Amino acid sequence: MDFQLSDRAQQLIPKARIVSFTAWKGAHSPETIARFQAADDERRYLTDADLAGLEASPGAQAARLLRDRADEIITEARSQVLERFPQITEPGGDLYPPLRAQACWRDFWHFLRCITYGVAGGNLNYTNEEGLHYMELLYQELNVPLPAMVVGLEALKEASLQRLGSDRAAEFAPYFDQTIAALKSFRDKPSS
Repeated sequence: MDFQLSDRAQQLIPKARIVSFTAWKGAHSPETIARFQAADDERRYLTDADLAGLEASPGAQAARLLRDRADEIITEARSQVLERFPQITEPGGDLYPPLRAQACWRDFWHFLRCITYGVAGGNLNYTNEEGLHYMELLYQELNVPLPAMVVGLEALKEASLQRLGSDRAAEFAPYFDQTIAALKSFRDKPSS
């Protein structure tokens, strides 16, 4: 069984951008915002050069740590999903064939990437309502298993906060909670 994206899904993908730095004007210099925007446009984590000028902030330090530990954080999240939904990657499961599962794990990588932007900038207002709307439509089109994705995001949060330390959990948890709440608000695809 091949996994091929529909034309509608291909049209929705570029619109499903969950980050916006519009509300950051005044809180950060245009140069800093431009560096963050370039990282998002290139779909990458912030580099040390991108974080220049923010090095002393706790958020920049946390974003660097999360970036550097992203693979292990995502591995833990994937394990949590597979533990909660053991048949999900098997034939007939919501993340079968394997390309669907790979897309899910890649989404975890991107969710964590986007969260680190908010963390680094010290700004909870990092999401884009329009982009989230298109992501919801994309997830409906692709029949993405929302309960599994929410479990994965909650696991990303838990694994990330463990690495940041219990004394920092209350400070950085809201950045994860914002994205988790957005995903929880997505509706399953209506029956036709």
